Amino acid sequence: MPAINPALASTFRPPVMEARRWIEGVSFPPERPLINLSQAAPVAPPPEPLRRAMAEAALNRADAHLYGPVLGRAELREAVAREWSRAYGGAIRSDEVAITQGCNQAFCAAIQSLAGPGDEVILPLPWYFNHKMWLDMQGIRTVGLHCGQDMIPDAETAAALVSDRTRAIVLVSPNNPSGAEYPAETLRAFRDLARERGLALILDETYRDFDSREGAPHDLFADPDWGEVLIHLYSFSKAYRLTGHRVGALITGPARMVEIEKFLDTVAICAGQLGQIGAAWGMANLRDWLAGERAEILARRDAMASGMAGLDGWRVKGCGAYFAWVEHPYRMGSAELARRLVHEAGVLLLPGTMFMPEGDAQASRHLRIAFANADRVGIAALLQRLAAFRP
Repeated sequence: MPAINPALASTFRPPVMEARRWIEGVSFPPERPLINLSQAAPVAPPPEPLRRAMAEAALNRADAHLYGPVLGRAELREAVAREWSRAYGGAIRSDEVAITQGCNQAFCAAIQSLAGPGDEVILPLPWYFNHKMWLDMQGIRTVGLHCGQDMIPDAETAAALVSDRTRAIVLVSPNNPSGAEYPAETLRAFRDLARERGLALILDETYRDFDSREGAPHDLFADPDWGEVLIHLYSFSKAYRLTGHRVGALITGPARMVEIEKFLDTVAICAGQLGQIGAAWGMANLRDWLAGERAEILARRDAMASGMAGLDGWRVKGCGAYFAWVEHPYRMGSAELARRLVHEAGVLLLPGTMFMPEGDAQASRHLRIAFANADRVGIAALLQRLAAFRP
C-alpha cells in the first residue's frame, strides 16, 4: 500500500460520523424513537421563498452554474460588508470579505495564511473538533486553554501559554460546544493580548444570529485598526438553513486577503453560486423570518436550561445558541455513557472526549447536547429519558 500522510493518519476520525455508526443496526421502537442531538445543523430545508429564489436562479441565470470570483459574488460580499458595518458599529469594505465553502473552509483558509508545521495555535477547551482536526492535519500544535466554570476563557491565563511559536488564538462565540456567549470585555482582552504579542485573533461567530443578547456582542470592528489583528468567520448554514450549499464568510484586512485568495483558488476555485445567491437573497428578504428563528432557538434554550436544572445530579455548565455543555452524575466516563444512552434511552449525544485532549479528566465528565435540533416537545422527551436512565 502506498504511504499515507502521517499527519492525516494520526488525526482522529470525524466525531459526528463516528456517533452515527453507534446507531447502525439499532432498532428504536415507535413509542420511543431516536432523539438525535449529536449534530449542530438545521434539519429542515430553507424557507420556501428562499428555495423559490434559488430555483428561479437555477432556471434563468446562466452565471448560477459557472465559476464565479474566487473571493465570492460581489453582491454577497457587499451585503456582508454593509450588514456587519451596521451591526458592529464599524467600517468594513467589501474587499475585506471573502465568501467560502462553509465556515470550516474559512477557518482552514485563515490558519493556512498564518501557520505551518511546528507552529502553535491556542484553542479554548472544550474545542470545536474540526478546528483541532485541521491543525493536526497541518502539523500545527494545538495548545489547550482551560476555561473557568462559566466556560469563559481568560486572556491572562492565555498569555502564559503564548510562546515564540504561537501564531493565533481562536475563539468561538456563541461557543460550540459549550454554548457560552463571550462578554465583550473578554473579546477585547483577547484582542489586546493578540496585538501585544503579534498574534492573530480568529473569532468564529457562526452562531451570532442566535446570541441571546440584544445589539452587537462586541465592538472589535469599531477599532479602526481591526484588520491588523482580527480574522472574523461566519456561516450562512444555520441562519438560512443552507447547510448543504456550503456558504461561509471570512473578514480580514486586505494584505491577508491576498493570501486567502491563493488558498481558496487552489482548494475550490469558488464557493457554489446557487448557495451564494440564496444567502444574498436571504439577507435582503428574510430579516423578520430570521428574527422568528432566533426567538424559537432562544425558547428552546430556556426549555433546556430550566429542564436540566430539575435533573438530579446533572449540571449545566454552558447553554446558548445550539448547545448545552453538561456535567453528568455517573461514575462511568462520557464515552461509555453516550453509547449506553443510545441503547438504553434512545438518545444520541456526543461525549466530552470528542472535544478535549485524550486523558483530560474533564472530558469524561461532560456531554454536548445539540438541543436546537429538537423542538420543545422533543426537549421535554429528552429530559424524561435522562431522568429515567438508571445505569
